[in-house]
Amino acid sequence: MLNLFDENTFDSHLPQISEQDCTDQQVLDQIWELKKELQDKVILLGHHYQSDDIIQYADITGDSLKLSQKAAQLNNPYTVFCGVHFMAETADILTRDDQDIILPDRNAGCSMADMANDDEVHKAYDYLTSCTKEKIIPITYINCSAKLKSFVGKHDGTICTSSNAQKIIKWAFEQGQKLLFFPDQHLGRNTCYDLGIKLDEMVVYNPHQVNGGLTPEQIQKAKVILWYGFCSVHQGFTKEHIINIKKESPDTIVIVHPECSFDVVQHADDSGSTAYIIDQVEKAAPGTQFAVGTEINLVNRLAQKYTNKTIKSLSPYQCLCTTMYRVRPRWLLASLNAIKEGRAFNIIKVAEEDKHYARMALNRMLEI
Repeated sequence: MLNLFDENTFDSHLPQISEQDCTDQQVLDQIWELKKELQDKVILLGHHYQSDDIIQYADITGDSLKLSQKAAQLNNPYTVFCGVHFMAETADILTRDDQDIILPDRNAGCSMADMANDDEVHKAYDYLTSCTKEKIIPITYINCSAKLKSFVGKHDGTICTSSNAQKIIKWAFEQGQKLLFFPDQHLGRNTCYDLGIKLDEMVVYNPHQVNGGLTPEQIQKAKVILWYGFCSVHQGFTKEHIINIKKESPDTIVIVHPECSFDVVQHADDSGSTAYIIDQVEKAAPGTQFAVGTEINLVNRLAQKYTNKTIKSLSPYQCLCTTMYRVRPRWLLASLNAIKEGRAFNIIKVAEEDKHYARMALNRMLEI
């Protein structure tokens, strides 16, 4: 059993509570009690990839942008975001100053978002723009830090989600001749290919190599510069998984998230955002068989909800978002107790300048 507080997770001045204080069931029961007691103060947001022992408490479930937009429409002074760090930042960008966004565990991050930082992107942009006279429009996937959302706001770019990436990329090519897409290379490649851009017109910038591993000639030839980043969960699916599924059950529909690799998306029957996957499963006729290439908690939840269909993970292995899993019931209980006692912690605050330009980029996306 875990301690309620972990010194690596919470501020060091917070008291330590021994593992003997509460059983796991007592923790779950206390969350329900506090949730009811604090219902006028607190709204709980749960991302689709959260485990069931967390999602059961969510007032609203959804993807990161939807949850942030919902939080901005509410008047609760505290929003507990059961997601990862960049999601809580997005919520802080969109909500009012008198609304506090709380992340139960500050160590709940995103490996993809961590693959592109502010210094690296500035360095890349400076090099890329020095190599060509054509205008480069920077587009960031919403799975990134507030600083990178701010960066695209400052540099005539915008943000995209997996749902609207096609519209955003079309817009970008109306504004300039080249595209810098970060941090997820796979979403960028899959979307651009669907829009008719050839694979040999795309190059990958790797910040761990000199000049990203690209020559000026490669940059001048390319239409799209993709950041080298990827989602560790969706990277786990392979075309061999699809081949094996189809051998065993040819009628199974393989549907995957566009964060999967190019080969996986090309071999799948369908691909789309989390919301799209949910919608396709919901609309399918009884008896339909699905192999789904996305995070395992969502796949299992769909299987439990639509028992008249066969729904399983595309991979035989557990494709779990381990950083999302850092938000555990004991951390959630700690957050609620702290709010009740007037000592809320792990409040996520984005610097005002970054908030200004990031909001500009988000508004630009919504206008598109």
